[in-house]
Amino acid sequence: MSKIPILLFMLVYGGLASYAQAPASPRYYQHAAFDPLFYPSTGTVYRSASGAPGNKYWNNKADYKINSTLDTTLHELSGSVTISYTNNSPDDLPFLWLQLDQNIYRKDSRGVSVTPVTGGRWANKSYTEGDVLKSVTLIRNGQSFKADYLVTDTRMQIRLPEALKGNGGAIQLKIDYSFIVPEYGTDRMGRLKTSGGWVYEVAQWYPRMAVYDDIYGWNVLPYLGQGEFYLEYGNIDYTVTAPSDMIVAGSGELINPTEVLTPAQIGRLAKARTSDKTVMIRSASDVKDPSSHLPRESLTWHFHCNQTRDVAWGASRAFIWDAAKIDLPSGRKALAQSVYPAESAGDQAWGRSTEMVKGCIELYSNEWYEFTYPVATNVAGIVGGMEYPGIVFCSHNSKQGGLWNVTNHEFGHNWFPMIVGSNERKYAWMDEGFNTFINGVDTKVFNHGEFAEKEDAQKLARFYFSPASEAIMTVPDVLQQGNNLGVAAYAKPAMALNLLRKYVLGEKRFDFAFRTYVKRWAFKHPTPWDFFHTIENVSGEDLGWFWRGWILNNWKLDQSIKEVKYTDNDPAKGALITLENLGEMAMPVVLAIGQENGRTDTLTLPAEIWLKGPTWTVPFASTAKIKSIVIDPLHEFPDMDPSNNNWNGTAMVKPVPPGVTAEKVVATYLTNIGGKEKLTAITDATISSTGSVQGQKLAQTQKFKGADEYLMEIKLPDLNMTAVRLSVNGDSVKITQMGQSPALDDDTRKEIKEGARLFPELAFSSPGYTTELTSIKNINGKDAYEVKVTHGSSVSTYYYDVNTGFKVRAVMSDKQGGSSKTDYDDYREVSGIRFPYRISADEGDNTLDLTVQTIKLNSGLTEADFK
Repeated sequence: MSKIPILLFMLVYGGLASYAQAPASPRYYQHAAFDPLFYPSTGTVYRSASGAPGNKYWNNKADYKINSTLDTTLHELSGSVTISYTNNSPDDLPFLWLQLDQNIYRKDSRGVSVTPVTGGRWANKSYTEGDVLKSVTLIRNGQSFKADYLVTDTRMQIRLPEALKGNGGAIQLKIDYSFIVPEYGTDRMGRLKTSGGWVYEVAQWYPRMAVYDDIYGWNVLPYLGQGEFYLEYGNIDYTVTAPSDMIVAGSGELINPTEVLTPAQIGRLAKARTSDKTVMIRSASDVKDPSSHLPRESLTWHFHCNQTRDVAWGASRAFIWDAAKIDLPSGRKALAQSVYPAESAGDQAWGRSTEMVKGCIELYSNEWYEFTYPVATNVAGIVGGMEYPGIVFCSHNSKQGGLWNVTNHEFGHNWFPMIVGSNERKYAWMDEGFNTFINGVDTKVFNHGEFAEKEDAQKLARFYFSPASEAIMTVPDVLQQGNNLGVAAYAKPAMALNLLRKYVLGEKRFDFAFRTYVKRWAFKHPTPWDFFHTIENVSGEDLGWFWRGWILNNWKLDQSIKEVKYTDNDPAKGALITLENLGEMAMPVVLAIGQENGRTDTLTLPAEIWLKGPTWTVPFASTAKIKSIVIDPLHEFPDMDPSNNNWNGTAMVKPVPPGVTAEKVVATYLTNIGGKEKLTAITDATISSTGSVQGQKLAQTQKFKGADEYLMEIKLPDLNMTAVRLSVNGDSVKITQMGQSPALDDDTRKEIKEGARLFPELAFSSPGYTTELTSIKNINGKDAYEVKVTHGSSVSTYYYDVNTGFKVRAVMSDKQGGSSKTDYDDYREVSGIRFPYRISADEGDNTLDLTVQTIKLNSGLTEADFK
């Protein structure tokens, strides 16, 4: 599913940011980290202890023959599916289980029952009757008879009159059904109204066999929305009958192009199959041209897809259609294509989609395993991002880097879980996390890294590993909606694999082991233990300590420099650097050591330095006095407290000169930016800023009026959506994030109100405030006064440049002990008042570097501007 950027943006100019909880203070214990008992079981005939499928491994097989009709007046799909099911297991099966995913859209579904009252991505905006079953028939030995079945929410059990024999027993099921295509289908399917007509994205659209495996037997977790899928492999042949002016694009190969396409379209399609450049099959002008489709009332589109676990399709009168050739390592060719409405067209938007599809498919095929389907199709519609074999649904609003990110991510899923068929209902990280990892590898290469952005793992640590976060090995439906799913299923597993690849195994060993895993488990059903065993056996490393820290537990990393000593107090004789591991997690340590003679060395120490306990002394052959030592100079490890990662041999904290007080520091700041008289004369202000996060452009607007009216909006222009809206009106405080409105307690509302001021320093001398000047600290290379401000339960720390008096940093703390940091720079004058034009807000999950574009003062804002 879509990797939407995690946006906890509650930024205001006075320094308010997201209220991340403070990390706990765990203790490292080597006997827990390196416990010898890791694997719960040994190898079997089905799954080898080496991580490979055993010599008696089996999958059951499900082939489907589907005929369907789309009624665009009623938005109804009617279908008839014949399932040929082969029981390759050694067990006789007295009953069968199927999945009826459309039942999640019923008002009485479990998915509806577990949806928070605040809504969310998987909330139903309207209800249907789900799958309406017209008949369910068993076909065995050439005879048909009515099936004995029971539907429970999104599952159907068929009780067989005679058990289906193991080791190859076969049976057929024929089911006639219908359902209404919901307008919003839990961000996995649905329909979008455009100027050219409805865009249908149709998935989970036929009854599908549940998986029977050697681990759980029948896998029958209900479909609740957040947990995805676990399906059997087979061949699927299907038809879609739709009005003749619609284009239908589906998984697999179009079998009957001459029956549904015009001669011109067939010729263009043939050209696209040999072209590295995108070829237009159906242009925007063709959409309105009656001659661009065959003169019939309806057409039946026939598709076939082999060795697949599922199929999906899109259909619309509005589709523009373009395509290009995909070159695969074996010499085989495939087709990259995109279908999208006119509103999505353009060189900065979906006009580049096919280029992106071709690029990511070729890159993944060369790096990991060859793409297995004849066509890769990108469909623009209402779905933000969702993957199916050979076809993906991406937001019609996506542009530039946003379009690349969602396209690259969704097509990465063709490797995990379309090729490697892991159980998404239980282990989301085995598809979302693995996919996010390969997305990063791919993005660095595509078009010379056009959309690549380096993440700062140190800044992400407080968010990824906060007390509110959850372990990677968590059933996805158990994960809290929103941020926790994005972290535990996507971001943390990808970060873990990046570190495993670069610092534990090295790229050559890791890549060979990872490719081996994909090859071993292509079109099979691996467990986490199969993955662990494979990586260890192929790479030649015992990695129990790594899996335990990263996957099974929510352990934290905090490496620090404790002290530095010289042999006989002589730097020329060498140094002893003592390190401490203050968190539970064991990881390698990377040190950048600079000496006064100008030499810089980098040491990478293995995780085994922590085998004996939480401290380790490293001998270093210094030849001169050490000037500085930095742990993780590239910021690639999620260290919870980077402040103890640096050592420069001198005190980082300086005493305050006599006579300097907090009151004087604050007064100097107010004077230097314009003076109290000018500041208090401001009746209203509007500040507009721009920036980006994870490839998405953002635009922030803040409005201030008086002392108690404030409005802040952060929009994502490429997605045409408002990510965050924060309003303060007297005692009323409201926040909406990604369409959800979290409840706020009284203390949090007070903290937000406190931060929602244009110049919070104007209130520091008011009753109830206390200020304390604690020290002078080095902030971004400059000395700054540290002023601690307490107001009720709110504690904030401000830093003011010793030389200029300007505020350079604000650190806001909440009642849970969490904190957020905002840096200020590039002060410019507006109507006699100096404002910072560069703001860098560290929110734990992301660092937002904002640039102010305009500042308007006393423009006459009214109540209407705050609604």
